[in-house]
Amino acid sequence: MTTPPPQPPQGPYGPPPGPYAPQTPYGQQPPQSNPYGQQPPQAPYGPQPFGYPYGPPQPFGYPQGPPPPRKSRTGLIVGITVGAVVVAGGIVFGVAKLAAVGESVAGRGFPAAEYRLTVPKKLLDGEYTLLKDSSATDGREIEETYDPSIRDAKAVVTQYTSSAGGTLIVSGTWGRIKGPENTRDKILEGAAQNDGMTIAVPAREFTPEGYDITVACQVVSSKEGVLSSTLPMCAWGDDNTASFVAVVTPETARQDPEKVDLEKAALATAKVRAESRKPIGGAQAG
Repeated sequence: MTTPPPQPPQGPYGPPPGPYAPQTPYGQQPPQSNPYGQQPPQAPYGPQPFGYPYGPPQPFGYPQGPPPPRKSRTGLIVGITVGAVVVAGGIVFGVAKLAAVGESVAGRGFPAAEYRLTVPKKLLDGEYTLLKDSSATDGREIEETYDPSIRDAKAVVTQYTSSAGGTLIVSGTWGRIKGPENTRDKILEGAAQNDGMTIAVPAREFTPEGYDITVACQVVSSKEGVLSSTLPMCAWGDDNTASFVAVVTPETARQDPEKVDLEKAALATAKVRAESRKPIGGAQAG
């Protein structure tokens, strides 16, 4: 008796294709039946209902989650204000560098180096605490920008905050300055060269009582989208130091530019100078 050849094992859906599988009249394999019917092609992460590659759309956008917390209008104003003030401070010794000053005071020599700007941990009688000192980064660009009116220039760029929500910006330079009053005035002119900023109240000079420095102050209006804010800003210049100072509070940011107390801003600037300007000794002339 002849033993028939062994049959391959049957799979759950019928015999596998091969020489022993049943043939159609034309020699083709019949399609295998699927007990669950024809399945649609699969997306990379499994079947997706409603025809969307990552599931149905969410009613308020995908992915759905809690809405972001709303910012207060005051917070937005102060945030825009601080950003604008920082940019204005950078313009002072960046794009609007003081090249013209060297021509106007060409006949004068450079003064001796006697004072420098420091970065105190607190300013304005301890009301403002140092938040950020970017003198080593932002200040480097100031130091490396050519200016014929300043020799041996070093820079200070700082930001302070108060418990009441105020912000104090100090952006300045120290070295040997020829024509410090011109340097001071050019600092304030730089603010108007920033997009979105216009001079609302022109610069005026003040000599705060008890301080031996004349400070120039102005008011700038800054616009960002639909929001506008008021920015009082001041500057001083002496033989060794020149700096931009802005004290920004929620109250001043909302104030009518004409009603800003520039005399008060000048006094604050004179105090910042007294607290941050320190003698260095070893005077050198040239």
